Amino acid sequence: MVAAYNRMNQYGQANGMALTVPVPGQAEYRMTIQEAHLSSPNTCHGGALAGLMDAALGAAALSLALTTQELVSTVEFKMNYLHALHLHDALLARGIVDHAGNKLVVSSCVIYRLVPGHEDLAVARGLGTFNRYPMDKRDFAKLMLP
Repeated sequence: MVAAYNRMNQYGQANGMALTVPVPGQAEYRMTIQEAHLSSPNTCHGGALAGLMDAALGAAALSLALTTQELVSTVEFKMNYLHALHLHDALLARGIVDHAGNKLVVSSCVIYRLVPGHEDLAVARGLGTFNRYPMDKRDFAKLMLP
């Protein structure tokens, strides 16, 4: 399912994002800051990081929802920016489901700047709420086929 999702996810492709799902309820996205992500010389726009945050939060929720033939949509999310990012910074966003109810899923995420030879630096933290709904409400199954 991850490979199919990566193929259909135009936003992820356009932003150089690569998704992996270690287990249902957890998701990891990798992304490197590109020139298109900059808002001033060498500095990343916060919206690029917000997009990565929403994607990781949502992928964690979606990976769990798919186990019961459901999809999710973002209800809300918030994030805290902790450090500035710059051109060519490599990022890892780790999302995890904290609560899975009948109607809502809550997930959290930390985005790290990967620093070879050093401890990874947490650059943002976030929390999201997602609505669960049956997969048959969208023609999603056709999109997931190779």
